[in-house]
Parts: sequence; structure tokens; C-alpha cells
Amino acid sequence: MKKLVKILMIAFITGSVLNSCETTELDLTVSPNALSPNQADPNLLLNSIQFGYRNNMTTFNNLGSQLTRIDYMFGRNYFNNFSSATMSGVWSTTYSNLFLNTQAIIDINNSEVGNGNFNFHVGIGQAMKAHSLLLLVDYIGEAALSQAGNPAEFPAPLLDDGPSVYAGALALLDEAESLLSSGPATNGATDFYYAGDTAKWIRFINTVRLKAAITTGDSATFNSLIAADNYISDTADDMQFTYGTRELQPDTRHPSYAGDYTPTGAGGYESNWLMNNMLQRNDPRLRYYFYRQEDATPGADAPEDEETLACSLAVPPAHYAGFIYCSIEQGYWGRSHGNDEGIPPDGFLKVASGVYPAGGRFDDNSFANVGLGLGGGGAGVEPILLASYVDFWRGQNAIATGGDAAPFLQAGMEKSIAKAASFIALDGNADGSVAPTAMDVSDYVTATIADFNAATGDDKENIFAEQYWIALYGGGAEAYNYYRRTGFPTTLSPNWELDPGPFPRTFLYPQNEVTTNANLTQRADLTTQVFWDTNPASPTFPPAN
Repeated sequence: MKKLVKILMIAFITGSVLNSCETTELDLTVSPNALSPNQADPNLLLNSIQFGYRNNMTTFNNLGSQLTRIDYMFGRNYFNNFSSATMSGVWSTTYSNLFLNTQAIIDINNSEVGNGNFNFHVGIGQAMKAHSLLLLVDYIGEAALSQAGNPAEFPAPLLDDGPSVYAGALALLDEAESLLSSGPATNGATDFYYAGDTAKWIRFINTVRLKAAITTGDSATFNSLIAADNYISDTADDMQFTYGTRELQPDTRHPSYAGDYTPTGAGGYESNWLMNNMLQRNDPRLRYYFYRQEDATPGADAPEDEETLACSLAVPPAHYAGFIYCSIEQGYWGRSHGNDEGIPPDGFLKVASGVYPAGGRFDDNSFANVGLGLGGGGAGVEPILLASYVDFWRGQNAIATGGDAAPFLQAGMEKSIAKAASFIALDGNADGSVAPTAMDVSDYVTATIADFNAATGDDKENIFAEQYWIALYGGGAEAYNYYRRTGFPTTLSPNWELDPGPFPRTFLYPQNEVTTNANLTQRADLTTQVFWDTNPASPTFPPAN
């Protein structure tokens, strides 16, 4: 018993690695950042795991979105943009938090103290750990597994190859399902995702399995899981983290809201490629995703302005022919991929994050400024695995196996649009009279499906991929995977720099691990390909880069 307590104390102190605690429910709990040894209980350990997993997903979503133009990427050179520090946070969180804290709960559960009463905690902990491991392989190519979580025996763990980690993660999902299948009680745990509903957790587990199958091209497993019909197929079962509206101690708001709805205006930039794509097609989600503070943009439908939008006076370089270089009309004021210009006084001019998913303002043509507490107050969500994503995966599988992807494309669009539209309820001051009508949505979906059915070859692939990208806004982790697997869409705007270096096929090893692990040598570039990425080597692939 003394040995168990000692293990728990060590794991508890070293494992609580979190960036922030952003949910209103945390207002009633002790912060996992300041846990003392006498607080080593499974519920607080599980809190730490859940927030660590959320932080991991935020990182994966942000990186995947930036590389695929769903979000704006700062910096002209890929290698300089994504240093050895890029993956340090998710690596540290996975091993110092998810691994150690889950093992600590397992030890309690197997002891006379736990006596199997914490199967719920272990089950969802293993499920979140498994998903993080899959994504670590997707983004780095390999990860520690067989020697992970045992620093006493393996202070410098060897990394396992991608297929081995995938297999290990799937085994963790099997263990998680076995523990959750009987519907164990939460025993005081706060479940920030599914409120203790184990049936929804099992649907999540099967959806992670679907993610692994579609990524590796395993159509047989994918079809088997679909036939079993126990995955996230309804928006009500979406895996997402819900933020709160509290500003301080702790800040529980969506990070995009916290960065944009400030006394000095919006801090970030939205992607010119995505906004222009949606504007040209009159996408019904446009007003929910983006909030305009101005009704015109310098260089498009307003005079050029060197002070607030310097590139509005520039002549686009030759490699930008046919693409939006700087300015989009109607106030969709953002930045293009790789633009590394300085930050002008444009905080109350550029587009801010909207009501979906950040919990900001609905764009009702008011063109007022952003500010603290406006719109939904930041009570948005971090999309992780949504029902709409699964529809697009089913479409991908249909394309790969010679089937008809149109029904899945339609279902994915309809779910995505409906989910975004539902968020207008967060903005109590929004003028809903300008929101897209049911007929607007129907016309958009019908026209898109007609274009898809009429298209062939790359044109058909591009329509599908662009719609997938739009649905992934706010949760783009899987966009990076899809892009490296297929090379679509080929319609992506180029980098601001003519020669940005090879497109990253994986990221560098985390510098904190390279420094402390004698068995690890840092890579010299970003061209190493994941085991499932069998496409031509960089720089010829993907073609849009």
C-alpha cells in the first residue's frame, strides 16, 4: 500500500501538465495545475487527462488547419515555421499526463482501495490516450509505446514504428471498450465530453477505429465498423469540448474568442483561401464562421491602404496568378498562406472568428467592432470527431472502392451546415433575419451535388475535398492526413513565398525529448513520410505546394 501511494504521488505531481482549464464546470473544482499529494484521487487525475487530451486536440487541429489553408499560416518557409518545439507540447502532455495519470488510475483501480470501481475512468482515459497516439504517429511518424510510461526502467525510451503504434493504440481501444461496455458508474468523476454516457464513449471508440481504418486505407475494417452501426453518426454524439464564458481565473473561453474579442480588437487572421472559396459559392456557413467588422476591403472594393493592408498596393507575383493574393471583397479581410508581413493597426478592421465554433458574433451585417463579452462570450466548442466528418470518411471510402460518394458528400454538408447554424443561439443580439434560409441551404447543397456528379477526375476530387475542408473548420487535424494521402484539393492557394521548401510530410521530433533521450537523433528536414503516406517524395507532392 505504501508503494502504491508513493507511485500515485509521483505520477500525480509530474503528470498534471496542462495549459489552461477552459470550462465553466472547472469553476467548482480544484485546479489540476496545483494538486498536492493528499489530493491524489482518480477524479482529479481524470480531470487532468481530459484537459490534456483537449490541449492535444487543439494543437493537432491548429497545425492541420494551418498547413491546409483552413486557417492562416504565418511564415514563408515551412522548415522555419515548424521547429523542433512544434510538437513538444503534445509529446509532453501525452507521456507526462495521459500515460502517467492513466496508469496511476489503473493502479488505484487494481488495488484494494479501488477494487474495480474506477473502470469508467480507466476506460475513457485509455480511449483518449489511444487517439492521441494515433495522431502522434500521423504527425511525427513514430512514437514511444512499448517503453513508454516507465521512466525507471526506460529513461530513454526507444520509439516504435508507425504500424506498431497504430496496433498498440487499437489494442488500447479494445481495452477501453471492454471496461465501458458494462456501463460502469462514474463514481464522482466529471466527464467533460459525454456526461458519463458510456454508450456515447463506445461510439467514440468505434469512430477512432474508423479514423485509423480510413487513414491506412483498410476498407474491409472500415466497412465492418460501418455495418455494425455503432459509431458517431448523429450530431448529438459529436466528440467535442465545450468552452465557457469566464474571462479570468481560469479563462474558460474558446481560445480563438479570447484572442479576437479583446479591447484592442481581433488578434488573429482568417484564411483568405477559405473565405474566398466560401464567398464565391455563397456558402451558408460563411456568416457563422466569420465575423466582419468592415463592409469593404482595401484593394478589393475599397481604396488601397498602405497602413492597414500593405499588400493591397502590391502587384501579385506570377505564382499567384488565378488566386486571391491579398484582398477579398465585402470586408472579408484576412491573410494568405505564408504572409509574414508585420501587424498593422487593423484589430478593428479585419475579420474575427464567428459564432461557430468560437462562440463569437454572428455576422448579421452590423459591421460593429468586436469586444469583451460580445456574441456568445466564447462559449464555443473544440471539434474533435463529428458526425459530419464520418460522412466525409464514408465518401472517401466510396471513392477509393469505386462507389458513389455523392450521398455521403450531401449528408456531410447538411450536418455541417445545420451544426454551424445552431450556434446562432449563442449570440442573443444577432439579427437572424439575414441568416441563410432553408431554401438557401437546399439550393447550395443541390447545386454542389450536381456539380460533383457532373465533374470527372481531379475536378470531382477537388469538389469533395473542398467541402471536407469547409466542414473541418475549427477542427482540422484530419485535413493534414487527407491532404498527404490524396493530394487534394489541388485548388489550394500557393505559399506567399515562391519556394517555401518542401511541404511538411511529418514534423521534427520534440526538442525536449531529443535533449533528454540519448536514443533519439533529430531529423534534418520535414520530408520523412508516415507509413501510410505512399505518395511521391517531396517536393513534387502534394501538387498544390
